Amino acid sequence: MARSPKRLSLAELQSKAGQSRTFADTDEGATPTLRDLTETLVFSPGDGRIWLNDQRMVLWRSSTYGGLRQELIATLGQEQARSLLTRVGYAAGARDAELVRQTWPDSDPANAFHAGPRMHKLEGIVRPETITFEFDIARGDFFADYWWHDSSEDDEHIASFGIGTEPACWMQVGYASGYASAFMGKRIIYREVACRSSGADACRIVGKPVDQWDDPEADLRYFAPEASALQVRRNVSVPVSEVSRYRALPDGDTLATGDRLIGISSSFSAARHLIERVAPTTATVLFTGPSGAGKELFAQTLHEISPRREAPFVAINCAAIPDTLIESELFGVERGAYTGATASRPGRFERAKGGTLFLDEVASLSFVAQGKLLRALQERRIERVGGTREMEVDVRVVAATNVDLRDEVSAGRFREDLFFRLNVFPITLPPLKDRRDDIPLLMEAFLRRYCAMHRREVPGFTPRAVQTLLQYAFPGNIRELQNLVERGVIMAEHDEPIDVHHMFRGDENLSSEGLLVSVVGKLVGAPQEASQAVRSVRVSDNVPALSKASEASGYRKVLVAAKYNVSEAARQLGLTRAQLAYRLKRDGIL
Repeated sequence: MARSPKRLSLAELQSKAGQSRTFADTDEGATPTLRDLTETLVFSPGDGRIWLNDQRMVLWRSSTYGGLRQELIATLGQEQARSLLTRVGYAAGARDAELVRQTWPDSDPANAFHAGPRMHKLEGIVRPETITFEFDIARGDFFADYWWHDSSEDDEHIASFGIGTEPACWMQVGYASGYASAFMGKRIIYREVACRSSGADACRIVGKPVDQWDDPEADLRYFAPEASALQVRRNVSVPVSEVSRYRALPDGDTLATGDRLIGISSSFSAARHLIERVAPTTATVLFTGPSGAGKELFAQTLHEISPRREAPFVAINCAAIPDTLIESELFGVERGAYTGATASRPGRFERAKGGTLFLDEVASLSFVAQGKLLRALQERRIERVGGTREMEVDVRVVAATNVDLRDEVSAGRFREDLFFRLNVFPITLPPLKDRRDDIPLLMEAFLRRYCAMHRREVPGFTPRAVQTLLQYAFPGNIRELQNLVERGVIMAEHDEPIDVHHMFRGDENLSSEGLLVSVVGKLVGAPQEASQAVRSVRVSDNVPALSKASEASGYRKVLVAAKYNVSEAARQLGLTRAQLAYRLKRDGIL
């Protein structure tokens, strides 16, 4: 009978990793090794917390997850439960990819990528075995083929439902897809081609870019919250053709809804769920959020999935219309009402008959205009400027603002009664820095759009560009990301991947989020009080490559300045202690 593998505590594993390279998956210099990963996992029994770097972890029984999974399937149905778990796994994978990039910024991309499978193994989720792995971030090429042994997700599914006909590693497939997508800066989809839950001896997954699958809709439906939501509302299975129609992009990408919205992060999904809930009604909707967060696109999507989609969607930017003209723009004008009114014309309310009227930057309306808008919303009747009769209007009003209307009411700049009339169904859209899981999807979609628009052939992004965009603060939100990608498409040469200097022109403050160039010439996170050995520069500056001797000299200076405190020196350099300790040993300093 086969002997069971010996169980090791984390301390024993780390100790043995220091004694023998048997426990390091790869060569000592190929960070992050298994030992590097174990050093990031910290137990704090005193306050009852577990940390993976700065992320809090939870240790729970596999059977507890199995019970939760069983409840989700019983309550929501298998299709929606699978979609939910896949999206949760995707978000977890994207965040782990960001953690790996931040912790080991100068690691070889292939070694850094394999930290994901190693973490899954370390956490006891699955034991991966590589069959084939090939990728080129700059060209956008990716192909991965893995065996998955002893999947905990399979164990719990089989315990609850037995052997069936479909694969069951839903969260793990989502994790692998999110992790790879964040590394590549484009959408990667893994598919489980064999699974123990359907009778196979072991699970097997294959990962490719979404455009290289013959039928990506079969998998993409589980990454989109609207697919499962439609299934629940109608109590029927959603045909793949309907899901594709519901969220297809003109260029063939199926990552977006209403031809516009792209995202899978939890905050995006929450906003997406809210517009799905309110779409069938006639309730007034108020979108709040920073400029560039996509408020008008959400409003357009709300219109397109509502019963009013066949009628017009009419938008007006209230901040762009002078106070003297806002009334005529909203309600229309009769001929001769004022000098220059040579003909009667309908206003936005009339033009949006039966459809949706979108009032952007509604907080910029004057008090007089606010009063007239309030009356129109209350009475559902309008009167043209210079007119003598009232007209009924059947319009759904959707408003948007980038300021807090409650604060505006308190300051006396916005009518309280109008605020409550508009605030029937508020939806807050997060800034892009709070939905970083969506950045790779947006990068890929914008790249395709602008390559087609400007007739350029750009294969993708360099690893440095992907890492920079994933860590950038994006004060301009999605609009700024869109501009950066378009600029990169224009600046890059034919068949050249987009690099940082193609997108950033020197006026963006990359150091605001801790992106500094260290003595080794790498973009890393660093505190404000960084040592003089770290030069805070913009990425567009010409930073010459430093020799190994210069690198070692820089490390030595920082270490001496920190009085040989490795942890303090690492903080000043924007590195982890494990990273700096490895480099000091490599260069013979420590």
